[in-house]
Amino acid sequence: MPIFPYFAKVFEPIKLYTLKNIILELVVALLVVFNVSTSLAQNIPSPKEYFGFDIGDDYTLATYTQTEAYFKKLAVSARTKLFGIGLTEEGRNQFMLVISSPENIKNLAHYKEISQKLGRAEGLSIDQAKDLAEEGKSVVWIDGGLHGTEVVGAQQLIEIAWQLVNRNDKETLEILKNDIILLVPANPDGQELVSSWYMREKDPKKRKTNIPRLYHKYVGHDNNRDFYMLNMKESQNISRQLYVEWIPQIIYDHHQSGPAGSVLAGPPYRDPFNYVYDPLLVTSIDAVGAAMNNRLNSENKPGFTQRSGSPYSTWWNGSLRTTPYFHNIIGILTEIIGNPTPAEIPLVPDRLIPNGATPNPVTPQNWRFRQSIEYSVSLNYAVLNYASRNRSDLLFNIYRMGMNSIERGSSDHWSISPKRIEALKEAYKNDTKNQKKEESKSDVISPVWANRIPLKYYNLVLKDSTLRDPKAYILPSDQADFPVVVSFINALIRSGILVHKSVSDFSIAGKKYPAGSYIIKTAQAFRPHVMDMFEPQDHPNDFLYPGGPPIPPYDVAGWTLAYQMGVKFDRVINSFEDSFQRIPYGEIQHFTKETITGKAGAGYVISPHINNAFIVVNDLLKAQIPVYRLTEALRKSTDSEPGMFYIPKSVKAGLILANSASDYGVKVTGINRHPTNAVKIVPTRIAIWNKYGGSMQAGWISWIMEQYHFPFEMVYLQQIDSGRLREKYDVIIFASGAIPTVKKVNDSIDYKNFQDSQPKVEEIPEEYRGWIGKITVEKSIPQLQKFLEEGGVIVALESSTNLAYHLKLPVKNALLKINDKGQEDELSGNEYFIPGSLVTADLDTTESANWGMSAKSDFNFDHSAVFKLEPDAAAKGTKKLVWFSNDAPLHSGWALGQKYLKNGVLAFVAPVGAGKLYAFGSDIVFRAQSHGTFKLLFNQLYQRNSCTKVVKGDKK
Repeated sequence: MPIFPYFAKVFEPIKLYTLKNIILELVVALLVVFNVSTSLAQNIPSPKEYFGFDIGDDYTLATYTQTEAYFKKLAVSARTKLFGIGLTEEGRNQFMLVISSPENIKNLAHYKEISQKLGRAEGLSIDQAKDLAEEGKSVVWIDGGLHGTEVVGAQQLIEIAWQLVNRNDKETLEILKNDIILLVPANPDGQELVSSWYMREKDPKKRKTNIPRLYHKYVGHDNNRDFYMLNMKESQNISRQLYVEWIPQIIYDHHQSGPAGSVLAGPPYRDPFNYVYDPLLVTSIDAVGAAMNNRLNSENKPGFTQRSGSPYSTWWNGSLRTTPYFHNIIGILTEIIGNPTPAEIPLVPDRLIPNGATPNPVTPQNWRFRQSIEYSVSLNYAVLNYASRNRSDLLFNIYRMGMNSIERGSSDHWSISPKRIEALKEAYKNDTKNQKKEESKSDVISPVWANRIPLKYYNLVLKDSTLRDPKAYILPSDQADFPVVVSFINALIRSGILVHKSVSDFSIAGKKYPAGSYIIKTAQAFRPHVMDMFEPQDHPNDFLYPGGPPIPPYDVAGWTLAYQMGVKFDRVINSFEDSFQRIPYGEIQHFTKETITGKAGAGYVISPHINNAFIVVNDLLKAQIPVYRLTEALRKSTDSEPGMFYIPKSVKAGLILANSASDYGVKVTGINRHPTNAVKIVPTRIAIWNKYGGSMQAGWISWIMEQYHFPFEMVYLQQIDSGRLREKYDVIIFASGAIPTVKKVNDSIDYKNFQDSQPKVEEIPEEYRGWIGKITVEKSIPQLQKFLEEGGVIVALESSTNLAYHLKLPVKNALLKINDKGQEDELSGNEYFIPGSLVTADLDTTESANWGMSAKSDFNFDHSAVFKLEPDAAAKGTKKLVWFSNDAPLHSGWALGQKYLKNGVLAFVAPVGAGKLYAFGSDIVFRAQSHGTFKLLFNQLYQRNSCTKVVKGDKK
């Protein structure tokens, strides 16, 4: 293209201050023209030229397909490089566009290595780290669109990419010089679905984002609840870049919508923050937040709220923004308003008064989509400018935090939490009581400790040698469900954790461990994440004001993954010598290749404790091979028990077992005697309730069913209401939110199913109209009752256990009190409050519903349903399956009034005609994390009352 128009473009942003400035800017411009930027020489189109509209124009959205093609256009610039980071759940390529100066782009591998070395902090002295920090570049991750209907995030990525590639002002060039920017569409499938759905309407004013299904194929909004479990492909793709490949110093996760009466919520966030963090992380979040707020204020862009102005805290692990905290990475979240259909900022009077949370309030007004895009660009520039100006500090600080973690894991260290502080106070209180008794006898006046406690209690309680943090965790390879251990280890490895494995038997602290055991040492940079996955969370008592109601935590309060998965491990608090095999970062582990052991004169047996056993059984059933479950332990066998799977000997069975069992790490044992009592499993027709817009829990269940090879189909309201369910299905699974309450007693919100809006029939295509509607007492419940009476099985989770009340089964809500008027009433929040936490409950393992479970297991508990069986329940065949035997079942998280749980029933089974209702008050498949309770669902999927066959001495 002609040189003069090019110069005109370059000089657009130049401000003429002095002759000296003009000369300096001219030099920069010449460098840009001849040496730096090739973007214009390559004739890269602007968004307007490419899409036909400016990003942020009213009633317009770009699809992911268009975005991908545009990123490929941008990738011809010397400032960019485009990488594929993996496939999505729907099979699309997920891309990462890297933007920096041409010089940096040529040396990406070198700067990535520096970022990795500083992030892991291994073997680096302080001087070496400082040298690398001076040499390296700040690495900043910016994503958008994780939640598909939050359309600002994905669209602003297009705009910021264009501006960083096209702009040549001084600030942009400094950013490109000092920063390496990773731009990632976080949910390509969701962007494609939502944008295509919105743009399908010819009349712009009729366009809506009321999509018919979840904007992530399986889990919808919960795709931002998957970043320590890493089940979904997108989570795996992203986490590999964050914790294995790049280890950026800052990640910026764009979301919406902002709190009513504001434009956006951002950092810093409200307390509490998690106690495993390095304090430098907390203050770094504050610093970046200040830079963002300042930027908006300097540009006269009001409406930024922070801290108490929004619900977001830094306690929880599991989201794209929060999991980085446990890796010493500054995580930034903003929640901004905005939609392609113009909206408004409503009048919220209390938001109009400036305060520390909202120093610059926004006034009520009409709001256009482009304003949100412009705010987002400003916020991106604020973060990038901060990273550019503080480049060496950011790089050194991530090293410093990592080295602090290594030092804590290498030496004796004690973590302090609310329970430890309470133990300290209690010790002092008890001593003071005893001291006062002695003083009252001798008439000696005791000293007054008004505001302090003697130092000895610090050493006595908080420095108790038995309560030191572990130096390592050991996961023995001989535990009952070792394949689950491998899955747990892979979740750690995908999150950048360093793992070791034993190649031979070994002993530590007098205990012997077999070869193949895993060892996770805490002397590593990502120690906070390690501790968080093994140790119980101790959420503080958090009240709105002293004596006031509890403040719900953002998401959940306790989640210890090892507990959820039922993984057995030992905490090693003393140093030890070892020669373990170090697993390279990011190297996924495979299930142990098992072979059939023992003589199979009669057939084979498989333990019911192994989750993957259900995969093998389903593979056998699909091949029409008979499978049984033992109702009694095998004679003359010390390691058999009820619930074991028995497969009669055949050539075909042997081949499938040799392959499927080996692939999934399932131990198969040959036996010479036929079992005397076994129940035959018959393939079951399974349905999962779903709704228009999609149920996240139903989505998680469907994903789990696919992983474990259970065939199923989704069933919607109109299919339920049309009846004849027993002709089609044997089992129906109802996730939380399906069944309405019987009566509303201070009815609480079902937080897991907040996407509950139903469109008008005429607004959606014919193919989706059968999905609309909600379960009704008048029409739906009778059909479900008939299904049960005819021999069907229903598995109801959490609030869907309301079905028990509709069916008038002999159970009651255990969490009610009698008020002053003699009426039943719910416990107040000050009396009883258990947000998402882990509790330990008891099980009757002789019940077929509980086969393969431990007598005590951990359950996810989030305001869950707890029951009391009526006196005549047993006579009517209703049995408790899971219950609380004590008044302190909390294992991880936060619980007020747990004493009210004692003797409460968490799960029961009740006959209804020829069928059965299995009611689980908690989510036994929580976000596909709670492997420890999966069997409570799987066992019920083999319950076909009318088709079971008891086999005695079957020798076929």
